[in-house]
Amino acid sequence: MYTEYFRFRAKPFELLPNPDFLYPSKAHRKAIAYLEYGLLERAGFILLTGEVGAGKTTLIRDLLKRTTGNVPMSKVFNTCVDATQLVAMINDDFGLETQGRDKVTMLRDLNSYLIEQFAARKHPVLIIDEAQNLPPEVLEELRMLSNLETDNAKLLQIILVGQPELRDRIRSPQLIQLRQRILVQCHLSPLTAEETAEYVLFRLERAGNRDALQWGPDVLDMIHKATRGVPRLVNILCGYALLDAYAADRRHVAAEMLDDLLKSMDFERQFWPTAEAMPDADATVGVSPAGAALPPAVTSPRLSPALQRVSALLSGVLQRVGELEQAQARAGEDAHLQLAERQRSLEHRVVQLAECVERMNLGQALQQVQVTREVAPSVERKPARRQGWIRRWLAGG
Repeated sequence: MYTEYFRFRAKPFELLPNPDFLYPSKAHRKAIAYLEYGLLERAGFILLTGEVGAGKTTLIRDLLKRTTGNVPMSKVFNTCVDATQLVAMINDDFGLETQGRDKVTMLRDLNSYLIEQFAARKHPVLIIDEAQNLPPEVLEELRMLSNLETDNAKLLQIILVGQPELRDRIRSPQLIQLRQRILVQCHLSPLTAEETAEYVLFRLERAGNRDALQWGPDVLDMIHKATRGVPRLVNILCGYALLDAYAADRRHVAAEMLDDLLKSMDFERQFWPTAEAMPDADATVGVSPAGAALPPAVTSPRLSPALQRVSALLSGVLQRVGELEQAQARAGEDAHLQLAERQRSLEHRVVQLAECVERMNLGQALQQVQVTREVAPSVERKPARRQGWIRRWLAGG
């Protein structure tokens, strides 16, 4: 509705992964350079990760748009599949027959196709988006596909694209061979405050009118703070800001207007439902690093000495996990995987300790029930014996 009002050629903040609106932030320029290097050097596996909404798919579509015809590509965007279905999707994208063929036959067809492309001096590329959804056995199947090679060249390059969990999954012991084959990897970090402001103006300019809205003091900083530099969330918030300005017949956004918009959208709770900060020490309910409530026994003030010691140990572990999370946010890409591994180990220990506390608390409750059962019958029998003695005395016994 507002494209004509603001003199746009297109909507500036669409959520579609349109490569024409790809903003070249520092992280995106680095990722583009890594991808181009990996393709040029035919580096086997390439890994691209980033948070939800960071622009991974847009980056891949920009890569596809700029790729020459010498690079046949297969793009897999549906990753909720098993190994056989994945091979079928790959072959179908390369134009191979899949109907009525089993997995072995399809793999043989794929190998023959790759050899033909190599002979024609073409270098096929397989791109798998949302790869964090692939189970370990399917990732292992992809590693086997990378074994299709000649004496001096890979027949197939594979680009894995996914959320940060993909890195954690690849670090599992059973995927060590896959991990060793990843020669190029990069991560899309969120936009900085300066980049967020440039991103907003960049998209307005690409849509046809950089000056469509006048942004009040601190408004763009507020946008960065609310969205934390995630491009998709910037699009959502700025799209609403445009719509709100259109409805009010104005061409500026003031800080109080944006604040009202954030409150009406309940933006923080809608898009950041889990608090990042650790709870205060005086909190009555414990919270694990994943946001799940700990058993009541952990935070109850009426604990046995043993439970108090376990609870103190658990609190120390939680504090350490919080420190690791903060360090992970500050660390560069090289330290990310190591910190993630240490954090996951500590979180596993937290779960074990929480279960231990719950079992101890349950044991105490069962002991109390047992004592009650042992005491109650003796209390009930005393009046009965007393009544029998009185009855015998009255009867002259």
